[in-house]
Amino acid sequence: DGEPMAFWDAVVGGRSVGTPGLLRMLELAHRDHGKLPWASLFQPAIRLAEEGFAVSPRLHALIAGDRFLKRDPETAAYFHDAAGNPLPVGHLLKNQAYADTLRAVAEGGADAFYQGPIALDIAAKAQGVTDNPGRLGYLDLRGYQAKRRDPLCLPSLQWQVCGMPPPTSGGVAVLQILKLLEPFDLAALAPASPDAIHLVAEAGRLAFADRNRFLADSDFVAVPLEALLDPDYLAARSGLIDPAASMGAASPGLPSDQAHSPAQLNPPSTSHLSVVDAEGNAVSMTASIESAFGSRHMARGFLLNNELTDFSFRPEADGRPVANRVQPGKRPRSSMSPTLVLDRQGRFVMAIGSPGGSRIIGYTAKAIIASLDWNLSMQEAVALPNFVNRNGATDLEEGTSIEAAKAALEALGHEVTVRGMTSGLHGIRLTPGGLDGGAAPRREGVVLTK
Repeated sequence: DGEPMAFWDAVVGGRSVGTPGLLRMLELAHRDHGKLPWASLFQPAIRLAEEGFAVSPRLHALIAGDRFLKRDPETAAYFHDAAGNPLPVGHLLKNQAYADTLRAVAEGGADAFYQGPIALDIAAKAQGVTDNPGRLGYLDLRGYQAKRRDPLCLPSLQWQVCGMPPPTSGGVAVLQILKLLEPFDLAALAPASPDAIHLVAEAGRLAFADRNRFLADSDFVAVPLEALLDPDYLAARSGLIDPAASMGAASPGLPSDQAHSPAQLNPPSTSHLSVVDAEGNAVSMTASIESAFGSRHMARGFLLNNELTDFSFRPEADGRPVANRVQPGKRPRSSMSPTLVLDRQGRFVMAIGSPGGSRIIGYTAKAIIASLDWNLSMQEAVALPNFVNRNGATDLEEGTSIEAAKAALEALGHEVTVRGMTSGLHGIRLTPGGLDGGAAPRREGVVLTK
C-alpha cells in the first residue's frame, strides 16, 4: 500500500536477506596478508560444528525469548528439542550441515559459497518463504565483490585513531565523538560520573545528528567525509556542548539535499573480535547478520541474515531522498565500529570494537575514553557500565551503578532511560607491561593468550 512494512514483518522471512559479504572479505584479506594455508584455517570451526558446543545460559535465554524461531522448520529443529522446547543450558549443539559448508569453502575457496549449489540453496531459501519471499537471486551472490577501503584516521590528543569509512557509520561517528570532546578535560572527571556522562552524551547527540543525515554507502550517495571530519568544523560543533546543560535534540551541522533518516529499530546483535599476534600485527573485526538470529531462516546449516533492514524503510522524507535508501547493489549502513588506536609514530596502542546495534558507536567510544582518558585496564574499560546517547534519550545500563547518575543528568536537562545494554566489547591495549586484554562480561567472550 506504499507504506513501510512493520519492522519485524520485514525482518522475518526472505525479504530482508542480502548477499553475505564476510567470506569474500576474508578471502581478500588472506590473499594480501595470510601466511597459513586457507584450508587449515577452517579446521577448528569444522571440528566445533561436528563435535558440538554447550548451549550457554545466554543462548538458551535468547532462544526462549524469540517468538519467530519456529517460522522455519530447519531453524525450529536446530534451536529446539523434539518436544519443541528451547535447547536447555548445557545441551551439546552439533551442526553437520554447517561443517559440510565450511569444508566446501575450505577446499574450494569463497567461490564454493558464492557459486554453485550453496549459492543456489541460499537464493532458493530466501525466495521460497511463502509469507514474505525475498528477491535475492543467484546472480546477486555470484557477482558479489569485496572492496578495499581506506581507513579514516584522525589525531586525538597524543593518539591517532583509525576506523572504517562508509557504508558503516561507526568510523565517522566514533572519530567525531572523540574530537568533539577534546576541549574538555575528561581525565579530570571520575569515570562514568554524571559530568562525564553528560559530556559524552552531548557529543553523541552531535555525531548521531550528522550520522542520520549524511552517512550511507558512498558508492551511491555523496558523503561529505572531509567536511564531517574537518578540525574547524568539529571545533565549532564542540562549542555547542554546554557543561552545565543539555542541548536537547541536535541538528546536523552541514547543509544537504539529503533528508534525515527516519528512526527505526536496530537490534543489539553482531560479533566482534580483536587480535594481536606475536609479530605485532593487529586486527579489529566486526561481523554481523544484523539481528541475533538474522531472518530466522536457515540454509546449509547457517542462519540467513536480515541485513537489508539496515536500510531506511522510507526512500524519502520531507520530499527529499534519504541517503540510506534502498538501491540495487548498494550496501546498507551499519554502526559497526572496529577501531585501531596508534601513537603519533604509527605504533600499535589499542584494538577495540563491539556488537550492539546502533549503540556500538557509544560502546566503542566509551571504552576508548575509559582506557585512554581514565587509564582503566582494558577489562575495567569494557566492563564499565554503558551510557549512550543517539540524539534522543540518554541510555544508562540497567542493573549497574550508573543508574545513580539518573537524577543528576535529568537536572542537566537529559531525558534518561534505564535499560539493558548488551555490549560485547573486545579490546587489547599495549601497556609498558605488555598486552592487556578485556572482554565484556555481558556475553560469552573471553581473553586468550597463546
